[in-house]
Amino acid sequence: MGSHIEFFGPTGLVEAELLLASFVLCSLIGFERQFRQKSAGYRTHVLVGIGTCAFTLVSAYGFAAVLGDEARLDPSRIAAQIVSGIGFLGAGVIFKGRNMVRGLTTAATVWVTAAVGMACGAGMLSLAMMLTALHLLTLFVIAPLIRRIPDDSHRKLLRIAYKDGSGILRDILAVAGNMGYSNTILDSKRFESEDGVKMVQIDVKFEGRPPLHLLIPPLMELSGVDKVSMREDRVHSVDEDGDTV
Repeated sequence: MGSHIEFFGPTGLVEAELLLASFVLCSLIGFERQFRQKSAGYRTHVLVGIGTCAFTLVSAYGFAAVLGDEARLDPSRIAAQIVSGIGFLGAGVIFKGRNMVRGLTTAATVWVTAAVGMACGAGMLSLAMMLTALHLLTLFVIAPLIRRIPDDSHRKLLRIAYKDGSGILRDILAVAGNMGYSNTILDSKRFESEDGVKMVQIDVKFEGRPPLHLLIPPLMELSGVDKVSMREDRVHSVDEDGDTV
């Protein structure tokens, strides 16, 4: 007689409940990313969550039939591979530009989603729910409060390099004005790039309530702007929610 395969095994109900819990909790995380229109949105986070949950369930229950005196189960082996493997997916949503890094928050969110899925798969629902709640609290409540904390950056200068004769200065000042900054141009000079393109470099003092690093990403998105940096020429890592990390 051939071996009999049960479609719904003795632990099937528990597995279904844990997988459903992973789906619900990871959906909450995914909705937050989708709401902010990030590259990794609802679908990515839900698939990561239920996928890691399924891997954990397979590790915990999938090999029960082959256990014996000479075959022992080590559930931590698959979990360890999930932790290392999910890093590749997170790295795929990180974008490094000339003067900033984007996608760090989304990459960290993918990492947290994997942890939620693994916790659900391991039956640790209280941990999974607490992790989800803390994640949403961090992004919806604490992060906006942190951005309101005043710092010294609004009194510093930006050094901006852009193509000469393209009318970019007007756009730069318009973007800054729309974000609530006043400006004073302290210095300017013309130079040629290595490719022979005529460029202009200006040092601008921006004053306003928002921290100055929040102005860097929109300026970098302007066509014709080559580089934007603090006066000390520091390179900033700015995530997609506007936080410097």
